[in-house]
Amino acid sequence: MMNELKILNRLLPTLTQTPDVVTGPGDDCAVLKASGELLLLAAVDQVIGGVHYYSGITSPAAAGAKLMKRNLSDIAAMGGTPKWALLALAVNGRSEEWLLEFCRGAHEAGAAFGVPVVGGDLAELENRGEAGSLTILGEIAASEVILRSGARPGDRLYVTGEFGNSLTSGHHLNFTPRLREGRLLARKHFATAMLDVSDGLLLDAVRLACASQVDLVMNPGKVPLRAGAVRETAFSDGEDYELLFTVPQDRCGELERDWPSDFAPLHCIGTAEQGNGEVRTPAGTILSRNRKIGYEH
Repeated sequence: MMNELKILNRLLPTLTQTPDVVTGPGDDCAVLKASGELLLLAAVDQVIGGVHYYSGITSPAAAGAKLMKRNLSDIAAMGGTPKWALLALAVNGRSEEWLLEFCRGAHEAGAAFGVPVVGGDLAELENRGEAGSLTILGEIAASEVILRSGARPGDRLYVTGEFGNSLTSGHHLNFTPRLREGRLLARKHFATAMLDVSDGLLLDAVRLACASQVDLVMNPGKVPLRAGAVRETAFSDGEDYELLFTVPQDRCGELERDWPSDFAPLHCIGTAEQGNGEVRTPAGTILSRNRKIGYEH
């Protein structure tokens, strides 16, 4: 039986806070200082042992870090700045040390980006296993919010980083959320639409195309591949955590000139055209039909 009070007495003192946290973990709610006219961003994601990582092989700290970074990637996709996180963890058959290591991993991954864990919950599952859920809150100016629905015909299609072979390479655990890149795209109003690629490049491209009611014309040969990736499956492997976004054609030169050399590599892989949510090649082949297009979980 889990001794929740004992675990919390050990855990809470380790969760250091930032100055904008008035009251952190331990009460029914965290109390946080808002920042003037900024909008609040909110997202939630989860990791389940045996689904999002190899349960019993992946260290609990690495699993906790992945949970935090998945959420940070969602804030990056909106162009925002992450501020606070709330962590919920349900387990059965895991030691107190396992729980503390999972929480430490989440805490340290957040702290690297100035994001404290300000609250959460612990529960015990009926059957053996573990599942973690994290809610993240961020901020952004109203004029800078980047949605999936803003792409327009004529925009160029860009990605950051590389794709494919995320599981075997370990990238699905060791990725860096593209927060700096997302902020630049928002602050300078480069991106008309954006999302983070977590479920597979094709699936997430379809989501952007459908939300914007355009077709995305993607050149498969221009999509950068991670070492060991196979082009036939790289578009659907998932767990890439890169940014996919559109930029007006008349601003592409400025974007490429202003892109810092220490950011993730920038690649133009296609265009947006009139359409209704398909992803196709320049030759007209519909990539989003009759094939696996994303990570199934």
